[in-house]
Amino acid sequence: MLIGEVARRSGVSARMLRHYEALGLVRPSARTGSGYREYSGEDIRRIFHIESLRSLGLSLREIGRALDDPAFAPAALVDDLIHQTRERIAAETDLLTRLRRIGAAQPADWTDVLQVVARLQALRSTSPGTRQRAALAAAEEVPVEALVEAVLSEADPNVAGALRWALARSGEGAAAALAAGLDSPAAAVRERAVRSLAEMSGDQAAAHLRAALESPDAAVRGQAALALGARGEAAAVPVLVAMVVEGRNDTDAADALSALASDPESADRIAAQVVGRIRAGAAQAPARLRLTQALADIPGARASAALAELAKDADRAVALTAAYLRRLRETR
Repeated sequence: MLIGEVARRSGVSARMLRHYEALGLVRPSARTGSGYREYSGEDIRRIFHIESLRSLGLSLREIGRALDDPAFAPAALVDDLIHQTRERIAAETDLLTRLRRIGAAQPADWTDVLQVVARLQALRSTSPGTRQRAALAAAEEVPVEALVEAVLSEADPNVAGALRWALARSGEGAAAALAAGLDSPAAAVRERAVRSLAEMSGDQAAAHLRAALESPDAAVRGQAALALGARGEAAAVPVLVAMVVEGRNDTDAADALSALASDPESADRIAAQVVGRIRAGAAQAPARLRLTQALADIPGARASAALAELAKDADRAVALTAAYLRRLRETR
């Protein structure tokens, strides 16, 4: 089969076939009387083998080794190709992400494009100071998605605070992206996500915080409860009481319970939950003492009655604390 026919059937141009021949990858088995290259069936099979290996990303040099070296072992080369392909995909994905973010910023001209690129690069700087300055300047110049990615990966507390500040001013669009971080397998990412949501206003952020009250991560539940308590949401009360029992940010939790007890009905409901945990018997002595102390700033008859009963408790520390708190209430 002459070179033109081979090119038509194989899809490999005559020019490339001559290049393969120059490299010694495939040589026509014969020549016609007129000197034209003539390819045998075996030559054509080799051409298809070359094209198959090229489709896997092998260089022409690697293909020559693979086809001609009987001792050539493909496993290591395939592993290298997998690694190279993953790196290439990661690089292309990163480029695509940056392009999308530049597009989302809706630049009016190339000056705007360059400014967005500079901000995005600054957010990924190895210098915390550079990242912090970029965060403080980025609230209106960088797409929300980039700010969310930055805050979820930021370990420096000062930079993280600046990023949360920027997100809090970026509108409610960031809430859904941050909420996705609550399901991260990394505890640090979950904690950064809930802290960022806690500093955002709006219904969407509040909805995600309410959902976070059911998180299996105690730290996430606690941060969400404290944030919702500050917003006056009674849904946070069970988690706040549990925090007092467990001794996790119990002082902050008790303060949040006190703030939520803003009217007699709310105060009695909260006191009932606190007393219920005391009477349940599940709380050990330190927890019972913390629950007793939590009743101090909860107004109303229910809390007063509970303190009067606890003043007779068999645990001396609980009894003395309850008696003292009761006297304080009576002198106010």
